[in-house]
Amino acid sequence: MAKSIFILMGVSGSGKSTIGRALSSRTGIPFYDADDYHPPANIAKMASGQPLNDADREPWLAQLAQLLQHAASANGAILACSALKTSYRTLLAQHLQQVPRWIYLKGSAALIARRLQARSGHFMPPALLASQFADLEEPTAAQVVSIDQPVEAVVAEILAAGY
Repeated sequence: MAKSIFILMGVSGSGKSTIGRALSSRTGIPFYDADDYHPPANIAKMASGQPLNDADREPWLAQLAQLLQHAASANGAILACSALKTSYRTLLAQHLQQVPRWIYLKGSAALIARRLQARSGHFMPPALLASQFADLEEPTAAQVVSIDQPVEAVVAEILAAGY
């Protein structure tokens, strides 16, 4: 039987990893951070201030799709992944027998820019935020959750929709 698949999406700095870890803690569903699966070339490119293009992202997304396919037959998954474009979301879900639960963590550019400025130790520089918003195709089939609230409130809102 297929297990729950949650995909937390949004631009860098929207809190995907933080929310994913908290959601995992509340549900017991394993958490995966898509950033951990970027190849070194992608990380180096972003760290140098260059945005990724579709060709850079395709092998990474294909690997994440395989991870989700395996997780669906095991213990489920909570995946934190930007999934900015519709085509990326299609690729992530293409081999799943069930429709994943998409959660769009939405916030203003100003709020997210403040978060990125305060963040340390991440390869994604704040200068690339504009490119993330430029690539973002807001989903039409997702639970939209405002990130302008505490982590526990975001998690409670996600769980209130069921799982």
